[in-house]
Amino acid sequence: MRVRLLLIFTAATAAQAWAGPLQVVGYSGSLGEWEWSASVTEKITGRTKEFSGPLTLQHVGVCTQEGPETKTGQIRFQLSKLPSEMKATIWIDGVECTFSGRLSDRYSGSMTCPDRQAMPLNIWLK
Repeated sequence: MRVRLLLIFTAATAAQAWAGPLQVVGYSGSLGEWEWSASVTEKITGRTKEFSGPLTLQHVGVCTQEGPETKTGQIRFQLSKLPSEMKATIWIDGVECTFSGRLSDRYSGSMTCPDRQAMPLNIWLK
């Protein structure tokens, strides 16, 4: 009985941890020259939690001459019941890209876009 109550409490606590909007921050590029920020909302479908929302990327590399370049897009990603892996679809300037990352202190992996070389991407959820 105690084990069952502990499991119920753990599941309820985990569900509350994701309640409300979630902030996504990160960086991409070989030198981390693109900063990412998004505010996503949660939609639960079966055993999967799906998050989506608008995304802003800002180029912060030293080669910026006329101020930082900014791009906007959308991000949609899923986390399984054990959120050790993230799979995301990202739209930037109308181009659809995919990301797959593993969790350590952040989700770290590669973003793949058509006709481009894969790019390192690191994402934190707050």
